[in-house]
Order: sequence, then structure tokens, then C-alpha cells
Amino acid sequence: MRILALISLSLLSILGALAQNEQCGSQVGGQVCPGGLCCSKWGYCGTTLDFCGDGCQSNCPAPPPPATPPPPPSPPPPPSPSGGGNISSLISKALFEKLLPNRNDPACEGNGFYTYEAFIAVAKEFGGFGTTGDDDTKKREIVAFLAQTSHETTGLPRNSKYTEILLQSNYNYGPAGIAIGSDLLANPDLVATDATISFRAALWFWMTPQYSKPSCHDVITGRWTPSAADSTAGRAPGYGVITNIINGGLECGQGFSTAQQVSRIGFLMHFSDIVGVGYGENLDCNNQRPFG
Repeated sequence: MRILALISLSLLSILGALAQNEQCGSQVGGQVCPGGLCCSKWGYCGTTLDFCGDGCQSNCPAPPPPATPPPPPSPPPPPSPSGGGNISSLISKALFEKLLPNRNDPACEGNGFYTYEAFIAVAKEFGGFGTTGDDDTKKREIVAFLAQTSHETTGLPRNSKYTEILLQSNYNYGPAGIAIGSDLLANPDLVATDATISFRAALWFWMTPQYSKPSCHDVITGRWTPSAADSTAGRAPGYGVITNIINGGLECGQGFSTAQQVSRIGFLMHFSDIVGVGYGENLDCNNQRPFG
């Protein structure tokens, strides 16, 4: 019993000493520690986290500033402008000159009119032209376009109301002019005096379905599927259908290749050999009924 009493007295003495040693804070009337020391929640002065951390009563360090937020993610790249791609990787200026060596012939009234630069710039304005499918399909479309347009411009006087692809009077001049932003009905000679407008009109015709006809673009890139009526009329995918689209009423369905067809197919084969792509199937429209 005497030992327990001694232990109790010792504990009371220690607690009393601790109580007497409280130095700051609410325990001693709000006293502040000297020297800028932190006052712990228990009322003691010091500098460690035990004093300056949770529950610190005075001289506490300022809370750290909030962490700097991470930078915002980079904005996505702007969308590509509408229109086509750059076909210059498929047809260089040197290749263009090789395909069309006579376009700058001094004896030609249109000498120097159709430039490589105008062709490449306008091609960028038409989504999908020369950029649809694999490389062979892309090249085949460019070749087919240049073959058909080469036939259309061969031997024509420069002031004729033609572009590279025939625009038949009001039938096509009106819609083409509206689409490319040029009043071709009032100024049809623009297609013969402005190379950019001429290429725009030609590519509009090439890329746009013509009433009951598919677009030349869809045919040459394999995106056109003949209807039952097309199959009955003998119209199968190939270069011949493009001729049918352009001038089928005069050239197609006669059972033989007209002189115009021979010219068109000759340009196609010559250009395809230079570029190194196949001719494809159904080159003529001998047994195709013209589109209605």
C-alpha cells in the first residue's frame, strides 16, 4: 500500500510540474512564445512539426501556397480547311510537262494558258480529287481527268465557249458558275481567258453528279455502283462511263468506237504508260446506252 501511495504521489508531482511548465497559448492566457517559436496545441514552444504543425496556436508558419496547377493541355490542331489535298506529290511539274508537252506550243493559240500552278492550286479546292483511295487510284483519277480534258481542248480555238470539259451552254454554265462563284452565263469566255476559272469549272463538272449521271470522280475511284437500269443499259464501271457522262449522246451505244472515243482512250493509255498505272476495265462505251 505504501508503494502505491508513493507512485501516485510521484505521478501527481510530474503532472503538476508539467502543468507549471506550459509556456504559451490558451493554457497560459494566450501568451506568445518568445523568438518567434511556435506554440503547440499543448501550450509549449518549439520549432518542430510537433509544435508548428496541426493545432499550432501562434507564430505558426503560413500555409504553403497551393500547388501550381498543371498547364492546360495544348489545344487540338485547327481542322484542315475544306477542300482537297495537295496532289503535287503525285504529279510533279516535270511530270505535268511530260504529259502535256504541247500545251506551250507557240503554234497553239492557247499557248501557256493551262499552267501547272493553276491546276495544283485549284485541285486543292475540291475535296477528294486525286486524294481518294490508294496511290494507284489517285493517279488513275488524275490521268483520266487529264486524258478527257486533253481530248476536249484539242484543236479548239481559245475563244470557244468551252472549258477543259464541255460545258454545254446554259445546261452547265449556270450551275457551274454558281458553284465556283463566277457568272459564267454573263461571262462564258472566262473559262477561256482565266486558267483558274477554267480548271474550277472543269473540276466542278468532274466532281459533281450531272442530273441522272454519277460524277466522273465516283466512277473512276470505284465509289459508283451501277443500278439495275445501268446494268441493263450496259453501263459498267470504267473509263467508258466517264465518256458517256461527258458526251454519251454523240459517242456511245453505236457498237463501235467513234473517232472521239479513240482519241479519249488514246490519251488515257498514253498518260497511264507515262505515270505507270493500269488502264482499268471498260474503256469504251460502244455498247452503253447514253444516260437519260
